[in-house]
Amino acid sequence: MELRRFQEELEEKILGEYAAKSSRTRGRERPEEKCDIRTDFQRDRDRIIHCKSFRRMKHKTQVFISPEGDHYRTRLTHTLEVSQIARSIARALRLNEDLTEAIALGHDLGHTPFGHAGERKLDELCRDTGGFAHNVQSLRVVERLEKDGRGLNLTWEVRDGILNHRTSGNPATLEGKIVQLSDKIAYTNHDIDDAIRAGMLKPKDIPRDIVARIGTRSSSRINAMVRDTIFHSMGINDIRMSEEMRQTLKELRAFMFRHVYASDIAVAEHKKAEKIVGDLFDYYLEYPEEMSGEFQALLDDGDPVRQVVCDYIACMTDRFAVAKYKTLFIPQEWTIL
Repeated sequence: MELRRFQEELEEKILGEYAAKSSRTRGRERPEEKCDIRTDFQRDRDRIIHCKSFRRMKHKTQVFISPEGDHYRTRLTHTLEVSQIARSIARALRLNEDLTEAIALGHDLGHTPFGHAGERKLDELCRDTGGFAHNVQSLRVVERLEKDGRGLNLTWEVRDGILNHRTSGNPATLEGKIVQLSDKIAYTNHDIDDAIRAGMLKPKDIPRDIVARIGTRSSSRINAMVRDTIFHSMGINDIRMSEEMRQTLKELRAFMFRHVYASDIAVAEHKKAEKIVGDLFDYYLEYPEEMSGEFQALLDDGDPVRQVVCDYIACMTDRFAVAKYKTLFIPQEWTIL
């Protein structure tokens, strides 16, 4: 018997009533021969891990732009933390851990350099053509940009989870709903960690009533939220927190927006990032022939110039964007020999 079939049968026996089963996937955009070892969702996970966009996330901002310390989160470490939290919840609820992991690992592939500052600027620049949102761009990455324009050809369930991971989304699977919630649990808590490391917050700044409910340390807060989610999602066709925990998470996120995300320090850095993104966008819109070969191929295939320039900027890492900006706009030093 093929190992894949054995695993599919095991899913039918072990996974819960509401779990997505890999043997019942709605399939891929382009039919292809199945792997004899891995299920379709395991194969999707592996394709995401091995793609270029996944590797680039290690040099993309999570919250703090160009941090000097080695221990600040990046978009990649955030992704791994989301995956860990989501897998823990999925396992406890007997849902499909492979599907959950694939969605979690792919949910931020389309994020811009400089985090949400870069996203806001691209949205502003692309407003006439529908705007820009990183979840939509993540889907474009896996459907179009990877593999020289062929995309990764992922299953429908993974693509649905990637597209719908934001608060406004409505994932079709419980696995997608887990990632949607785990994303908030992860960034709210690890961003507090990084803000304290950066000196923007002190532990005593966290509201006392929140500390009383879920603890002082990141690990205790995450544990409390994960446990609450598991116990309030058991046996139902939904992923939810208790009303008290949902309100606690909402208050903690609001606290972070007031004191970190929208702080004077953050806004000052965001303006610099937006300047870089805006100037690069305008430059390549005027000189699209200077983009790299894979993006030239997209133009040759008929993709609109504005869309491809947006793709090019969104794919950049922080350091690549800064290097390009210096090359294009900062005079180089020279000496007379």
